[in-house]
Amino acid sequence: MAGINVSLQVIPRVKEENVYEVVDRVIEYIDSCGVNYEVGPMETTMEGELDELLDIVKKAQEICVNEGATRVMSVVKIDYKPEGVTMNEKVGKYRG
Repeated sequence: MAGINVSLQVIPRVKEENVYEVVDRVIEYIDSCGVNYEVGPMETTMEGELDELLDIVKKAQEICVNEGATRVMSVVKIDYKPEGVTMNEKVGKYRG
């Protein structure tokens, strides 16, 4: 299967002052997975194979709970086309 994009926004139920700390743990995990990714102000977009990216999404939930979240709401967006899709083809023209 060709590469796709998955965007993930995690919203952990923790004390407000701990939200960024928990989200940072998720981003650190994504970084450790070796997939191409970009952090945005509201979500992180990853590029790779669907199964691998969905495993990352699943693990992100566990990380939030392990960091003290009593509940995790997540927004997941998938951009798929059979020949593959890259983040650069969508936003490359906006980069300097």
